[in-house]
Amino acid sequence: MTDAPAPAPLDPDFKPRTVHVPLGERSYDIRIVSGAPEGFGPFARSALEATRAGRGCRVALVITDANVEPIAEPFARALTSEGIAIETAVIPPGEASKSLDQAAALLDRLIALRADRHAAVVAIGGGVVGDLAGFVAATYARGIPLLMVPTTLLAQVDSSVGGKVAVNRPAAKNIVGSFHQPIGVWIDTETLISLPPRELRCGMAEVVKYGVILDAPFFDLIERDATALLTLEPEAVRRVVARCCELKAEVVSQDEREETGLRAVLNFGHTIGHAIEAVAGYGQGFQHGEAVAAGMVAEARLAERLGWIDHHLTDRLTRLLHHLGLPTRAPGLDPSALRDAMTLDKKNRAGRIRYVLPRSLGQVELTDAPTEADLIAVLADLTTPDR
Repeated sequence: MTDAPAPAPLDPDFKPRTVHVPLGERSYDIRIVSGAPEGFGPFARSALEATRAGRGCRVALVITDANVEPIAEPFARALTSEGIAIETAVIPPGEASKSLDQAAALLDRLIALRADRHAAVVAIGGGVVGDLAGFVAATYARGIPLLMVPTTLLAQVDSSVGGKVAVNRPAAKNIVGSFHQPIGVWIDTETLISLPPRELRCGMAEVVKYGVILDAPFFDLIERDATALLTLEPEAVRRVVARCCELKAEVVSQDEREETGLRAVLNFGHTIGHAIEAVAGYGQGFQHGEAVAAGMVAEARLAERLGWIDHHLTDRLTRLLHHLGLPTRAPGLDPSALRDAMTLDKKNRAGRIRYVLPRSLGQVELTDAPTEADLIAVLADLTTPDR
């Protein structure tokens, strides 16, 4: 699979979908459309005017990357049509851009613009752009309005929703960050047409995650529609994106800042997955979605060792990930290095590694029950070179 799928014809009867994220005064809408980027302008203006800081906004810093820059242009023009002066900052693509150095450069751009608290940051791109731009918006003037235009599947179904923003340090992913909710999220599924196949597959890892953690019938649907999703059949994509956003909105509305433990369920596959990324080198051997896919299988193996699930669930998960072209192992990585990286996970407590593990399909639990022997065995299997 080397070429991006050709665009399917638009459904003339398609109506935009809206998912509301209820967070009191920080509530916002996610608008899911196919095409018509000019609609982003009125959406953005409405979202800005609904907030005290955004009311009367006249300037915005658009942050994108070199790969997405051509896609970003019509969205930037849509803002201009609403009387918002635009300055565009183009960062290098890839996980390495999620750094304090890059954030400082963008903060300096806002200072040079003489941006005040009524200016906005607009993130147009994938998860790296969204996390970095969100971190900049959260820290400039103690927080300015943030609009998200996610252009990758991973960002559309996960990272653009919920307000978690961060940058990496060499030893740990997303270790420097904050909570800063966007004021609106505009999802145009047509932007997925431009994605390299690898990036599309990476996004499918987060889609599968939602089925395992919260919605067994949704997992069934993903199994049924896997081929349609990989070929970007429009209605299949819109249906899946909308359901993922609904599920995440439900979790975020109940545990916005990870204070009750509920939001931690969204981290299934991420304890080991983040370690895989760190040890392999961010943006090197494993993209985020690939690391999460392998992490989900490894963490399901941990649940097997606890007697929480049997091998049938893990086998079913593995088959689906293989169908979607995602890795389920991380051969060649150092198990000891992975274990050390996991000690920096943000879910840990009192020096104990905590995991989100499945109890059944559609139900997971945050736990520190796996022993060191369990972890060693699972990491050994995860990293054994393919024969």
